[in-house]
Formats: sequence, C-alpha cells, structure tokens
Amino acid sequence: MLTRRRIEIFKCIVDEFVRTAEPIGSKTLMEKYHLPYSSATIRNEMLALEEMGYLEKPHTSAGRVPS
Repeated sequence: MLTRRRIEIFKCIVDEFVRTAEPIGSKTLMEKYHLPYSSATIRNEMLALEEMGYLEKPHTSAGRVPS
C-alpha cells in the first residue's frame, strides 16, 4: 500500500535520480530534502517500495533508484 509517507519518499528519490542519475541513500534523502523521518524509517520505507517494484537496488551497498 502506498502511504503518504512512501509517496513523499518516492517523489524525493525520483527528483534526485532525475537530477543526478545516481542511486540515493536514506541519509542523503533525509538531509537534502529535510524529511521529518529518521534514516532508518526511510530505509524501511525504501525497502517496502522496492518490494512493491517501485525501486531497485543496483548492488548491496548502493542506494536505490526508480525501476
């Protein structure tokens, strides 16, 4: 289910990916977009978005990119 928080995080990921074409991590999202969530919460939401097919993880230590 896409919650408001997941949509907000997904939009930030897409914006950053369009700007940089690089994977983005939770800490960068939190700091750059001033999200009111901890990096752990963002990581959990990113994992949920990945499981739903909205994000991909290029390799283990990378951030995520839109799929």
